[in-house]
Amino acid sequence: MLSRQRASAAVAVSVTALALIAPGVGASHPFSRFEPLKSSTTCTAAGGNPNDPLTLPPSFSQDVIASEPQFPDFIDMNTVNETGPDAGRYLYRTHELPQGSAAVTVTDLSTITPEDQEEQDTGETRVLASRADWERFDGIRWTPFGTIIAAEEVNNPAVFPDPTVPQARAGLLYEIDPSSGAAAARPGVGARAHEGIDFDGAGNLYGISETDPGYLYKFVPDVKGDLSSGQLFALKITQSNGDRTGGARWVPLDRTQVQIDSDEAAAAAGATGYARPEDIEIAGDGYMYVAITDEDRVLQVSLPGGRNATVSQYVKAGVNAPRDFFKPDNLVLDVDRNLYITEDPGGFFATGKTQGDDIWVARPGSNRTRASRTVRFASLTDCDAEPTGIYFAPGQPGTLYVNIQHRGGDTLDKALSVRKR
Repeated sequence: MLSRQRASAAVAVSVTALALIAPGVGASHPFSRFEPLKSSTTCTAAGGNPNDPLTLPPSFSQDVIASEPQFPDFIDMNTVNETGPDAGRYLYRTHELPQGSAAVTVTDLSTITPEDQEEQDTGETRVLASRADWERFDGIRWTPFGTIIAAEEVNNPAVFPDPTVPQARAGLLYEIDPSSGAAAARPGVGARAHEGIDFDGAGNLYGISETDPGYLYKFVPDVKGDLSSGQLFALKITQSNGDRTGGARWVPLDRTQVQIDSDEAAAAAGATGYARPEDIEIAGDGYMYVAITDEDRVLQVSLPGGRNATVSQYVKAGVNAPRDFFKPDNLVLDVDRNLYITEDPGGFFATGKTQGDDIWVARPGSNRTRASRTVRFASLTDCDAEPTGIYFAPGQPGTLYVNIQHRGGDTLDKALSVRKR
């Protein structure tokens, strides 16, 4: 078992709690209002603005808090040390390197001063953990028991199999000690193309497979707080409302098969598939939000406990989001239940783009099962980049972290903080 020592942290950068409403509409606190952008930014293939990669609403600013070459390429998701005496001090991120040597890096936010931000100086950053057999690290979370989990977005077959889990044909989830960087595979969570991961209040771990079809998963540890063994479930629609929504049930999967390929186990159990699920975000009141990238929508899944669930359509392009709401990817909630959503229409791998990838905000509706509307908060100035890893540190609703991946121009991926001026 990894050490359960809780890493330290204390947040340095402050940012606004954003909202999706135009000025003049009611909100619960003074920082939850912004003027939505009317359209995507006209981007440039020359890398956009290297110091201010995002177009933001009036009264918002951004700062580069870390950048290549301080860390490796392919910057992806974020988390801070959310518990412990110095909670919030260290910002951890994954790197989605495709050919081995994926990594988790960390920035000490206490080393960034307001003067540093004005001069675009960055914080002290280092590699926490890296291995030659790791590939395409994507999802990352701070666990309720003081460790980090990071997961590989690797389809079957994996190119660099873990020698300690030779049976796994796809990506694995790893538990990492935030002090030493020591890591252990957790194959019971499933071998698949992982991305979004999150815990509910009972300590159960949820995830997806970023495939088509991809599945929604729930892992219940045999012993609470111990991810080394447990039962993996996949979600199956049992009372359809159409388009794979409605009443659902978590169906148990074969414990041996999930360590080989959990997608094969989910398919064998009749689980419901979606076209490329990516990130998930769980609210404190028991709702999970899931970005379904290739279906241009976000689902909401109720988590009442036990094996039952209900799936509803929370955001959909052309319904309660503009028709140019495209390829939703990463998700995060603010304290007012506004859901922030990044786009991933291709970034560096797309050709002929003229508009930047956007960050949207979906406002909760009165019936709680569908957003009232979805508006544009930010847009990238770089045609070859995508925003990723949006993240609010717990207890700091005014702090938003965003990573800029696959940058053109100077080709340097960047970690940003966004804040109210």
